[in-house]
Amino acid sequence: MNKSQLVEQISKKSKLSLKDSQAALNAFIDVVGETLGKGESITLVGFGSFVVRSRNARVGINPRTREEVNIPASKLPAFKAGKPLKDIVNG
Repeated sequence: MNKSQLVEQISKKSKLSLKDSQAALNAFIDVVGETLGKGESITLVGFGSFVVRSRNARVGINPRTREEVNIPASKLPAFKAGKPLKDIVNG
């Protein structure tokens, strides 16, 4: 499912117009990005949590040259599914 299909489904389920559904989805995406950018998490009970995970600095290997490369520490967004969502997915 792509973004436009998701907007259609949101519109059908919520009985909002396509324009309002698009605005709501865009607002949700913006808020999640801004919140994770601050290092905070978002928990939606019954659905899951959006969190920021930290990766330590490490040494990698360039597959072409077999040369060691230093990979700096970084943060990455992650989603942890809640039990109800896992149950839906697993039938």
